Amino acid sequence: MTLSSNTSVEKEIEDPVERMLKKTGCIELHYQVQECIAEHRDWRKCQNEVKKFKECMSEHTKQQELKH
Repeated sequence: MTLSSNTSVEKEIEDPVERMLKKTGCIELHYQVQECIAEHRDWRKCQNEVKKFKECMSEHTKQQELKH
């Protein structure tokens, strides 16, 4: 039953970039960009996904600026 102990270790070693992206609400779009790049092996073929991710991040940045 080492699966559960591996899972808890993975949770403890969370990528700081993923943690930040989860806070923005754009993590799923980030995953879509990664999946597209992995599938096509060329980020230029993933411009639609990149655009959506960029828009999400821009909106998050805008909201953060309004709070301060």
